[in-house]
Amino acid sequence: MDRMIYLSMAGAKMDMQRQEVLAHNLANVSTTGFRAELQAVRAVPVRGDGSTTRVYSLETTVGYDDTQGPLNHTGKPLDVAVRDKSWLTVQALDGTEAYTRGGSMVVNNEGTLVTHTGYTVLGDGGPISIPPNTTPSISSDGTVSVKEANGNVTPVGKLKLVTPENKLDRGADGLFRAADGGLPADPNARVHEGTLEGSNVNPIETMISMISAARQYEAQMRSLQTAEKDEQQAAQLLSNASA
Repeated sequence: MDRMIYLSMAGAKMDMQRQEVLAHNLANVSTTGFRAELQAVRAVPVRGDGSTTRVYSLETTVGYDDTQGPLNHTGKPLDVAVRDKSWLTVQALDGTEAYTRGGSMVVNNEGTLVTHTGYTVLGDGGPISIPPNTTPSISSDGTVSVKEANGNVTPVGKLKLVTPENKLDRGADGLFRAADGGLPADPNARVHEGTLEGSNVNPIETMISMISAARQYEAQMRSLQTAEKDEQQAAQLLSNASA
């Protein structure tokens, strides 16, 4: 009896965690450059004295979906969509180097190029400063140039674009980091100018998965209720036999 209760409890717990991942993905369906989080579950037998009769259900985070999201043309000179598997480099709030696919950028009050969420955009030589009274633009290779009032165009930096060989780790701040520290700039990486990459979350598939997870959770709850009724009936039979 306890096996049935244990299995149902473990299954219900995994269904709840799956719902959390799906809900997080669905909440970011409109987030620029968002990468859908993937989840998997594996069975691990409980090791101990006696025969192995129990199995843990452990979550195995397989990372994120790295397929490119839809491209939306905005026409803004500081909007870029990173091509293929490359990433834009930013400085996180803790000062570490991090990576994002959200290419919506602005110039802050200090004249520094930052993302729309406030992270400093890093170039090959560090933060990129935009001189006052100039109009910035970004070319396909990531070069940031400014146009002065007299019409002269001057390069002021180049976006640090990286192409990791392995998948990155997602942080609690939504930024991605390499396991072995910072990555070198990829001179072959390119961007789409005046374009933003949308989230690669498929809202229809995510909603269907949420409904499926909810039904699985309900099935686990019914199994727990069945186990409870069976236990009550068994206790009653034993009580009548001993009377």
